[in-house]
Amino acid sequence: MSTVTPSATPASLPEPFDDAFTSAPHAVLAELRAAAPVHHIALPDGSPVWLVTRDAEVRPLLADPRLSVSKRHARTPWRGFALPPELDANLLNLDGADHLRLRRLVSHGFTPRRVAGLRAAIEAAAHRYAEGLTTDVVTEFSTPLPLTVMSDLFDLPEEDRRPFARWISTMLAPPSSRAAAEAVAEVHRFLLALVAARRADPRDDLLSTLIAARDEADRLSEEELVSLAFLLLGAGIENVQHTLSAGLLALSEEPEQLAALRADPALLPGAVEEFLRHGHPNLVALRRFATEPLEVAGVTVPRGDTVLLGLASANRDPARYPDPDRFDIRRVEPAAQLALGQGVHYCLGAPLARLEIGAALTALLPRLDAGCFGRPSWTTSFRSHALNRLPLAAG
Repeated sequence: MSTVTPSATPASLPEPFDDAFTSAPHAVLAELRAAAPVHHIALPDGSPVWLVTRDAEVRPLLADPRLSVSKRHARTPWRGFALPPELDANLLNLDGADHLRLRRLVSHGFTPRRVAGLRAAIEAAAHRYAEGLTTDVVTEFSTPLPLTVMSDLFDLPEEDRRPFARWISTMLAPPSSRAAAEAVAEVHRFLLALVAARRADPRDDLLSTLIAARDEADRLSEEELVSLAFLLLGAGIENVQHTLSAGLLALSEEPEQLAALRADPALLPGAVEEFLRHGHPNLVALRRFATEPLEVAGVTVPRGDTVLLGLASANRDPARYPDPDRFDIRRVEPAAQLALGQGVHYCLGAPLARLEIGAALTALLPRLDAGCFGRPSWTTSFRSHALNRLPLAAG
């Protein structure tokens, strides 16, 4: 597929996110990447976007201040994921001073020291879920582990944890527009009620800390408060859940690496990074908008146009990673992966995500064998590629 000039109309733009993409997203992305570093394409809803596919361009653009995450810079109204204001005023939609203000408020909850203090509880949870694994990795292990971790940080009632995770999953991969709207409404209602309850009864948790910053120091608005809770809980559960499932499947298909990892714990950090590079569910970064005409690999992106940075494509770029589709825990530059972003929007929960993946892998290593899983089931959109089922093999 060749790059289309800016004069192309949305109706004439290529639409690569079709049935072939759903069946084999990484193969389609490889074709796009080989053809050109930048493509002018249409999303499934008809919206025109610029898709950037290669590491050499994606990496610097993730940190380029000329690309804004704020929808106010869009030349035409963005028709993507719609949220009520109380869920939309989060770090993923803010630049500059507002982004830094909110990031500083939350960052103390995710410092390496604070995360290290969670290690014993996370490792205990990982071993508990590993011992209880009998049927399906997604439902019995990779979902409940990050759900427990994030729920404990926010002190969520036990009876609310599974429903919240289900609503978030539906929002990100809805079976219908009605289901998506209903899930958004449920999450909105739940978080408003949770903030009200925690305001009346403060506890030693992250949400109470954010509420104090709102009520006592007036350092964030009510919409920002609820939106931060939404972002931290939702992203903290979903991304780790799907990275774990995909990484475990990939590792089970590499018997030599599995044996090496069991024999040498020093390989664990590299394995964690390879889980992120190879199996992170986000195919693209959050949409960005050019604040001025922007030249990318010889192509001019007009001001206000939407840009999608291909994280999964860059993470499998052969110019950066030899044999990029192969899962390999011994890569020379394991931390170079872009799954967690780059620049000011680098994932706030990165230390926690790495700790969870490492603890999960350690807990499951004794039970992992080549061919230990049955047929997996995936949910795919232009945004993500995630396992919704990973059964244990019969017998």
